[in-house]
Amino acid sequence: MSRAFSPKVVTANDLLTGEVVYLAADGRWSPRHADAELLTDEAEAELRLIEASAQEDRVVGVYLADARPGPRGPEPVHFRETFRTRGPSNYPHGKQAEGIPQT
Repeated sequence: MSRAFSPKVVTANDLLTGEVVYLAADGRWSPRHADAELLTDEAEAELRLIEASAQEDRVVGVYLADARPGPRGPEPVHFRETFRTRGPSNYPHGKQAEGIPQT
């Protein structure tokens, strides 16, 4: 028996900057996890993944990440995804330096 589908978001890295980005419902890529479209239907999630993967001129490493609904938008479920929302960790720059709320 297969596992039940859990909600997902589409995530990738910006091709030019390497920034972690999330696919919003309107098709734009956002650096904020909370802006991501929360996909609750498996077929729709696969379709959005295919569409995002075709944007090779904008993003790389596209995949579906587990997420859950939150008060301000989708929230990461796993540590890896929570860590990715914080941006580079080797020294304060990018999201960390700008003080951008990540979830």
